[in-house]
Amino acid sequence: QVQLVESGGGLVQPGGSLRLSCAASGSIFNIYIIAWYRQAPGKQRELVAGITSGGSTNYADSAKGRFAISRDNAKNTVWLQMNNLKPEDPAVYYCHADKYYDEDAVRWHTLDAWGQGTLVTVSS
Repeated sequence: QVQLVESGGGLVQPGGSLRLSCAASGSIFNIYIIAWYRQAPGKQRELVAGITSGGSTNYADSAKGRFAISRDNAKNTVWLQMNNLKPEDPAVYYCHADKYYDEDAVRWHTLDAWGQGTLVTVSS
């Protein structure tokens, strides 16, 4: 079971930038989708951005044009570059891995692994 550790959160002024990192304890090469979610107080957890093992990406409407997700399988790390942060962006940001491909068994296995989260605060 892979473990995910997020880092990079902090306090930033509106319009500022942060780069979040999600480091995996093992190889992410065969993990299909690794995504960033966020949860603000009193709100449901929501998808921010996701990236497939092949590099395809998708973004929530709120993240399009401001955030960029990237992945380096050799470093077992996924990043979320967040630019032009807005007052509506503060939340705990979580990394999630959905499933991985077992080449020996020739099948997918569910991971559903979450990190512990990193807090992003936007305030002047």
